[in-house]
Amino acid sequence: MSLAAHLEELGRPLVEEQLGHPTVAGIARGDLDEAVFRSWLEQDYLFLLDYVRVFSRLAWQAPSAHLGDLVDLAHATYHDELSLHRSLSAGFGADLDGAVKGPACAAYTTFLLDSAASYGEGLAALYPCMWGYSTLGARLAEDPPAEPRYRRWVDTYADPGFAELTRRVAQMIDEAAPDRAAAEKAFLEGMRHELAFWDVPL
Repeated sequence: MSLAAHLEELGRPLVEEQLGHPTVAGIARGDLDEAVFRSWLEQDYLFLLDYVRVFSRLAWQAPSAHLGDLVDLAHATYHDELSLHRSLSAGFGADLDGAVKGPACAAYTTFLLDSAASYGEGLAALYPCMWGYSTLGARLAEDPPAEPRYRRWVDTYADPGFAELTRRVAQMIDEAAPDRAAAEKAFLEGMRHELAFWDVPL
């Protein structure tokens, strides 16, 4: 089993926990309190700005074969995911420019930026966000919410293009071949941050 596949096996129980979280369950039903989603949207916007910085820091260390992959990931995050947040913000009354990081967001981004000092471990640390959201999107798309704004969120992360980006990260992890124990530790810590992130501040 490849390292990335092994990490996914470790992460599946934590994805199940996310699916059972009230915030995720509310998105799945399409009836999540708008104030909760607004707060999550603001926090995730701030998170994604730093996620772009994580990709950029890793790109500086990447082998030439994957420099373009990491630039593509930074571009897709900045232009696609952040555009989704901007377009959804008006409908939920979100103040993206005035938002301030809550404790979960600050802890997660600090962890990722610190982890990105090491190429292989940094990839393992960021993989929970890519793989986790791709997995959540696919699961939620099996019975998507009727509410169009939440349906759009689900469709974004269920998109085959997003799944392809996730597979490219998996390939990079396997090729980087970081220390297995260190990769597991970074990945599982990232998964724990993912779960905590759904406890959005209001």
